[in-house]
Amino acid sequence: MLSDAVDPGWVATKMGGSGATDDLRPAPVTQAWPAADDDAAALVIGRYFHHQQPRPPHPATRSPEVQDRLLKYCADLTGVELPTAVSDD
Repeated sequence: MLSDAVDPGWVATKMGGSGATDDLRPAPVTQAWPAADDDAAALVIGRYFHHQQPRPPHPATRSPEVQDRLLKYCADLTGVELPTAVSDD
């Protein structure tokens, strides 16, 4: 299973607003590309794409502490806790 993150950019939508500076046309292409294209560049795992180009994610995304805080925040919001990973020991 492939899993990636895509960023349509800051586009002029109701959420982005009329002052958004990115072009709306490539936004849906970037979202559909990893799901529907056989392009080798799209068939990767765990990448972050903006306009079909790999980009480095924010460094905080690689922090276990930030990940733990995010999961706790989500659990507090929803009342649903994700199961903890079980080690092979």
